[in-house]
Amino acid sequence: MNIHEHQAKELLAGHGVAVLPGIALTDPGEAEAAAAQLSGPVWVVKAQIHAGGRGKAGGVKLANSTAEAAALARAMFGQVLVTHQTGPSGKEVHRVYIEQGCDIARELYLGCVIDRASSRVTIMVSTEGGMEIEEVAAKTPEKIHRAVIDPAIGLQPFHARRIAFALGLEGASVKAAGAFVSGLYDAFTTLDANLLEINPLVVTRDGDLIALDAKINFDDNALYRHPEIASLRDENEEDLTEREAAEHELSYVKLDGNIGCMVNGAGLAMATMDIIKLRGGEPANFLDVGGGATKDRVATAFKLILSDPNVEGILVNIFGGIMRCDVIAEGVVEAARELSLTVPLVVRLEGTNVEQGKAILAASNLSIVSANDLGDAAEKIVAALGTAA
Repeated sequence: MNIHEHQAKELLAGHGVAVLPGIALTDPGEAEAAAAQLSGPVWVVKAQIHAGGRGKAGGVKLANSTAEAAALARAMFGQVLVTHQTGPSGKEVHRVYIEQGCDIARELYLGCVIDRASSRVTIMVSTEGGMEIEEVAAKTPEKIHRAVIDPAIGLQPFHARRIAFALGLEGASVKAAGAFVSGLYDAFTTLDANLLEINPLVVTRDGDLIALDAKINFDDNALYRHPEIASLRDENEEDLTEREAAEHELSYVKLDGNIGCMVNGAGLAMATMDIIKLRGGEPANFLDVGGGATKDRVATAFKLILSDPNVEGILVNIFGGIMRCDVIAEGVVEAARELSLTVPLVVRLEGTNVEQGKAILAASNLSIVSANDLGDAAEKIVAALGTAA
């Protein structure tokens, strides 16, 4: 789950991380009063969307007066920002954040992630603040420094000192870095975050460290422990189909291809997408119906796939362990009939009650192509689309 910048800063401030005063708006009419509550001489007006690259898209503006800040904020509402993370359709601005400016001496980068290989929190820093960390990693990887934290002992003072020295900090800024990094690590672990990124982290003329921007992504599986964070969800920022899938306990992510996928198990779903691409096709989605899906849930999954206008064919790949193949077959047949299916459909079943499942598909009198294995299924759906084209 993602949240907005202003929400991330509110959470970080509660853990002692230094942020600038700011006010979030959901109504353009609040802009003038909000700007008047913040001190100048510079105000920063920021569009709040769940995507990076806002500045390049015109979503971050500087103002030299409260009147100018209010005017910029009002104009920003309703704009559609297109960035490298939004895709060509962009995202409409429903919230705007007006923030007090500061005197910036340097811009740095600091992020916390979970290193899956070591199962430890890793703090990454770079002197190249304001740039995409992926670009820094590709062009100047030597400018990225890492501190791996052992969960048994947590963040120690020497970690913070190493980070400060890697960033070239001196004097009072080294001490400020200790408090900043400590608060950041506390927030990351306490809130069950997957990613916490401060870009840029700025050093002021007085040597203070301030989070000028903040991005936090949370582990969805831990949200039951944090109802206060779950309440921060902004449904305007979420894909409608993905949101509907979550309501039915389905794991769905929309992609850019034309072959819809329905699979049980995340690993098998990833393998299915890989083999589709290996055979020259492009998956339209990741969809895991789970190990205990019912006939109704399978039918719902089928409808979600077909709600994507880009889908020109469907591959169903089921391994029946906990899931029974006959239940899957009944759901597929029910959905295909209800939706008057017209696109090619290839089904590969294996495992519990596989023969019953194949019999249900055969008796349906629908145009369903059976496959013997995953490779065969991928070849058949790609071939079917080629023939249709």
